[in-house]
Amino acid sequence: METLDTTYREDLKETFIRLEEKVQYLKKLRPFPNTALLGIREALLIEWTYNSNSIEGNTLNLRETKMILQEGVTIKGKSLREHFEAKNHEHAINYLYTLVKPDYVLSSKDIMSLHALVLRTIEDDFAGRLRNAGVRISGANFVPPNARKVHQLLNELVDFVNENPLQLNSIELATVFHHRFVHIHPFFDGNGRTVRLVMNLLLMREGFPPAIILKNDRNKYYAALNQANKGNYAKLMLLMAQALERTTNIYLTALPEHDKDYQIISDIVKEPDVAYSQEYVSLLARQGKIDAHKEGRNWYTTKEAINNYIANRERKR
Repeated sequence: METLDTTYREDLKETFIRLEEKVQYLKKLRPFPNTALLGIREALLIEWTYNSNSIEGNTLNLRETKMILQEGVTIKGKSLREHFEAKNHEHAINYLYTLVKPDYVLSSKDIMSLHALVLRTIEDDFAGRLRNAGVRISGANFVPPNARKVHQLLNELVDFVNENPLQLNSIELATVFHHRFVHIHPFFDGNGRTVRLVMNLLLMREGFPPAIILKNDRNKYYAALNQANKGNYAKLMLLMAQALERTTNIYLTALPEHDKDYQIISDIVKEPDVAYSQEYVSLLARQGKIDAHKEGRNWYTTKEAINNYIANRERKR
């Protein structure tokens, strides 16, 4: 775990710089107005719960998830397990917020506690306990390590995060942790939900909002993890950075000090002073080359972001 192919850095250099500038800007604006903060946190909690559970096969939609979490209703035709998965994830996020501090140090105990909350009442025999037998992952291009090695491998991963021997930036460190945890697959069930919680704990201690991997990106997410299994982190790093940019932009646009107007790309390119096509601007967004984020299946950016890209490209010529 002491080496890493970092060839992705050149392509993501501007993205990393942009995200770091945004988080520093957010830090300067703190403390946020309570009404704005609570509204954003509640909305992201619902989105985070819905998307993370949906990636794992939960069939509740966003509206149903919101009704369960906010109103405590039971959704007809949905299983009791799916209801528990929604409430459990909410409890896990609320516990995570109690851990978020700038000086937070990752521990195996906290990982186990988060996993216990994810699986409580669903699989109490496995909640907060490492697996003691082998597992196979459908669609994955690897076999997780022998159960006898899991305890040591998890402790080594925690040490790696806390020592950061490769001097990775916070986004890289959270992403590498994410992949390594999935590769170890320390639990019989709940690995995906747990790793997305702990990954965000690492990001949030640095001042970032949670990175929410969207259900619509599920196939892209699994493909990126499979690429990382081969030592290629480019797709996974980009996906994590894009997820982080989306929620960072949500925070920024909710604050009165922020004046950027994010619009759907198809609308921006119709304006006469925008010289690029929708296909080209969308490509720049997907590659992380401009300040952009995804909502559903649509990409949003600003004219300023497009103009900045043009200006930077001209300077490099």
